Amino acid sequence: MVYMVGAGPGAEDLITVRGARLLGDADVVIYAGSLVNPGLLKLTKRGCKIYNSASMTLEEVVETVRKAEKEGLITVRLHTGDPSIYGAIREQMDAFDKEEITYEICPGVSSFCGAAAALQMEYTLPEISQSVIITRMEGKTGVPKRESIRAFAAHQATMTIFLSAGLLEKLSRELIAGGYEEDTPAAIVYKATWSDEKVIRCTVKNLAEEGKREGISRMALIIVGQAVAQKDYERSRLYHPEFTTGYRQGEKGKE
Repeated sequence: MVYMVGAGPGAEDLITVRGARLLGDADVVIYAGSLVNPGLLKLTKRGCKIYNSASMTLEEVVETVRKAEKEGLITVRLHTGDPSIYGAIREQMDAFDKEEITYEICPGVSSFCGAAAALQMEYTLPEISQSVIITRMEGKTGVPKRESIRAFAAHQATMTIFLSAGLLEKLSRELIAGGYEEDTPAAIVYKATWSDEKVIRCTVKNLAEEGKREGISRMALIIVGQAVAQKDYERSRLYHPEFTTGYRQGEKGKE
């Protein structure tokens, strides 16, 4: 059996209870060594075989799993954050399907949640932003034209941008060309929830300048939009005394 487990955003105690249990049960662990906190490997049992996928191809990962399956072993494929976001898991699942290898997915806490915690922000503020766009700049891996940074910027929603810390100058240009004002609030969150986490608040215009000043070129999320400022929002109706819900009767005229 193969379990594809989300390791969480970085902090060792932000893996899920299920994920931690699966790590403890595993006979083989293949972890994304360039991104996953190695401290999580302390949860594995004695004798567990550990492989770092940073130096492996997909074919090598599948072959390692295949061998473990022949021996009747439990394998954990440990991904950073949540496996469904930039985890390249579809190609792995297709390979496992071809080999008739059974697998399950254990979700994890994504780094975009960790970044919000670091910024002490709510992504969805009433009358400011009710949508979050999770995306990335085009680099070695292409992006559909309809999903370009410039195209998404036109919506003025909150944007959480992965895998783009090394492209901040171009990112800034594309955001402005798409419709964001130069002074739109932005933030760079480096290694969210790790012990060496770093938060840089800035604007869309000076993203590249601030990133260069702090020496950040990888392992960072860029958050863009008015929600980053966390001000000028409307109070939520859900907890307003006048608002009636299925659990509470609103009080007319009460502020």
